[in-house]
Amino acid sequence: MIDYRTEEFARHAVDENLRLLATDPSRGLASDQVAERLRQYGPNEIEEREEPLWHRIFRRFWGPIPWMIEIAAILSAVVGKWEDFSIILVMLLVNAGLDFMQEHRALNALKALKQRLAREARVLRDGEFHVVPVRELVPGDIIRLRIGDIVPADVQLMSGDYLLVDQSALTGESLPVSKESGEIAYASTIVKQGEMLALVINTGKRTHFSNVVSLVARAQLEARSHFQKMVIQVGNFLILVTLVLVALIILVSLFRHEVPLEIVRFAMVLTVAAIPVALPAVLSVTMAVGAMNLARRQAIVSRLTAIEELAGVDIFCSDKTGTLTCNEMRVVDPVVFDGHDERELFRIALMASRLENRDPIELPLFHYADEHFPDLGVKEIRPLEFTPFDPVRKRTEALVEADGRRFVAIKGAPQVLLSMAELDEDREQDLLKYVDLFASKGYRTLAVGRRPADDGNSGSAVELIGLIPLFDPPRDDSRQVIEDMRAHGVRVKMVTGDNAAIAREIGQLLGLEPRVLRAPQISGSGGSELIELVNALSTAIYHRFHPEVSLSEARRFAESVMDELQRLFDTSLLEREFLHTHESAIVEMIESIDIFAEVVPEDKYRIVSSLQRAGHIVAMTGDGVNDAPALKKADCGFAVSNATDAARAAADIILTGAGLSVINEAIKQARTIFERMKSYAIFRIAETIRIILFMALSIVIFDFYPITALMIILLALLNDIPILAIAYDRTRVHPQPVRWNMAELITVASVLGVTGVVSSFLLFFILQEQGIDEGLVRTLLFLKLIVAGHSTLYVTRSEGWFWERPWPAPVLFWATFGTEIIGTLIAVYGVFVDPIGWRWALGIWAYALAWFLFNDLVKVSTYRLLRSHGMQV
Repeated sequence: MIDYRTEEFARHAVDENLRLLATDPSRGLASDQVAERLRQYGPNEIEEREEPLWHRIFRRFWGPIPWMIEIAAILSAVVGKWEDFSIILVMLLVNAGLDFMQEHRALNALKALKQRLAREARVLRDGEFHVVPVRELVPGDIIRLRIGDIVPADVQLMSGDYLLVDQSALTGESLPVSKESGEIAYASTIVKQGEMLALVINTGKRTHFSNVVSLVARAQLEARSHFQKMVIQVGNFLILVTLVLVALIILVSLFRHEVPLEIVRFAMVLTVAAIPVALPAVLSVTMAVGAMNLARRQAIVSRLTAIEELAGVDIFCSDKTGTLTCNEMRVVDPVVFDGHDERELFRIALMASRLENRDPIELPLFHYADEHFPDLGVKEIRPLEFTPFDPVRKRTEALVEADGRRFVAIKGAPQVLLSMAELDEDREQDLLKYVDLFASKGYRTLAVGRRPADDGNSGSAVELIGLIPLFDPPRDDSRQVIEDMRAHGVRVKMVTGDNAAIAREIGQLLGLEPRVLRAPQISGSGGSELIELVNALSTAIYHRFHPEVSLSEARRFAESVMDELQRLFDTSLLEREFLHTHESAIVEMIESIDIFAEVVPEDKYRIVSSLQRAGHIVAMTGDGVNDAPALKKADCGFAVSNATDAARAAADIILTGAGLSVINEAIKQARTIFERMKSYAIFRIAETIRIILFMALSIVIFDFYPITALMIILLALLNDIPILAIAYDRTRVHPQPVRWNMAELITVASVLGVTGVVSSFLLFFILQEQGIDEGLVRTLLFLKLIVAGHSTLYVTRSEGWFWERPWPAPVLFWATFGTEIIGTLIAVYGVFVDPIGWRWALGIWAYALAWFLFNDLVKVSTYRLLRSHGMQV
């Protein structure tokens, strides 16, 4: 076992490290070597320090809320209220147990999701490249790194031209660093350009930045969403109201010279019952349930709170390829130029391709060749040098030796290869007509050519062989899903790097508005477009007045005019003035357009930023390494199924299936979760007002304690158990994006809370008038608060009438009905309270049912009144 630090490996040449690690550079490690090294070094992963079980249990009994419950229990024991002490102890254990259980389920859900997100690496073993999980890499493995990869371990670069590596997340360097053979690339850095073979030298906790990476991951997990913050604000509001009213009760009781110890004990118990003890558990289980539901629908949540952010999304910016289209490119009627044939066309194209890269543009070429030319013999030809595609050069090149000569096989964007071919103007225009024709049909075209390499002159003209049109048809469900999204208030915008003709063709097939915005228009570089327009006008006018000159001569004349213009006028002023004058117009234009073409990753960021400035909540898909900033900038970023590791790391949700349907499902799921959270928030505020305001007014005005401390504890215990079932409730999917409206939420909850206080005082008045014993009155009020309180859940779970669909989930119904029955049995048979018998119990149920119907009427009326005054969701 070699136990060198990464810096020590860096001092050695590649050959020396290959010898130290006993690696065959042509075959990689053997299977038995891998198994042995996995045993020695362990998996290639940074072990996260999990909180010990004892600490997770102990934490349930430490903090402001547990302290209050514990103090109330101790005070009950001091004054000899052993029944109260027992029930308070049970409440403490039940709350701790429920919270622990829900956290345990949430942690298990996160572990399951992380396993689904496992990254993979291309590794050379036993003489062949295999795709294996990153955690199975061992020192001595030889891996292939390419654009978009996150470096899976500390590696020493072996062969290839170069890598451009982004180390900013680990070193703070703002610019990518160029690395060549023999240099070290560290784990968790991102490959921005290039492709190289690399030797794994350290894995897991031995990597240079393992500590930094674990801290970064920890910080990302602790981020809070806007929805979480809003719900926590609700909790803070309830705590504030409770403390004010409890302080009032204490002051009044002290003025009445009541026993201080009993006052403090009662105040503690009342505070615990009123504040939202179950809030953290409801939040965690609701989000965990949502995440697991999405996982079953092929969407893996990497940031749990992102599910809630989706509820407010009103604009969705989607990639075209693989999301709106099938991402299964097919070859359509290749064009072969004079002196060549289709077999030669595909032979040269495959020489400039690599099957093991599984590139979606290259795979259809291999499939077509397998079907039509199975004996091409390309697999036996090993490239001497290979330059992979990158977004700047827009071509792939391979130096090969075949058919007794050495040449460079090239494939890439037609415009790039045409500029390298040095064709005469007429021939170039003829070929461009082919490209334009294919583009008008929505095809993507690859040009294929070669140039001699015998003299080492990379500037030799390229010999064009032909064009290969490829077509990626829209997915069968894309149009329907877009219409469904529109029906739910989400506007879909297609953002693609393809040219405007392709984008318009696909957009029309999908039912999008056919207006197209190109990259220069997005950036607001209208000054440049005006200069280009002047150039084109100069060319056209000169050619019109001098038809005998060629178009090239007319262009040269126009260029001389532009040179003279720039000497006389500072054109940069035009650019700045245009941007300053039209910035708001550009934002409006981006809002109104559905199709964006010829977009580079920087434009995606600008689109998202502009829409957010206009007040929209934006979701976005991305797949490439340069999409990461836009994915981070978006309110919710999606990495599509074929995304690079870098895009996956930046995204909030990672799709494992193709198409938009899973995103549409995620939006609906988010709105469902929002409705559950809103239902809980309204219920919790209303119940706090019902209990604490009723208690405060009874004590201050009537000098009567309507329920005992023991009853308060029982009430809190029975209330908290069914609350957790809210996470599984069936709720409607709102037809429009939803956001927290605190004014509306607190208004509705306060109205329901005050209505509950009125119903309690009315019952108290009726019982007092009939001369009922105080002990019996307290039990009757206790039962009323349980039955009416749980019934409030069915009032708050929707804005419409309680009988409207969707009906409550069975788990919610049985949880609430079951605890109501338990409360009824406690009251009827006098468990810790004065018994009331079945006749009184049925009377209380009838009274609570009547008020339930009235409360539902009050709720619907309140919402309608708010809507009529323009207070929207």
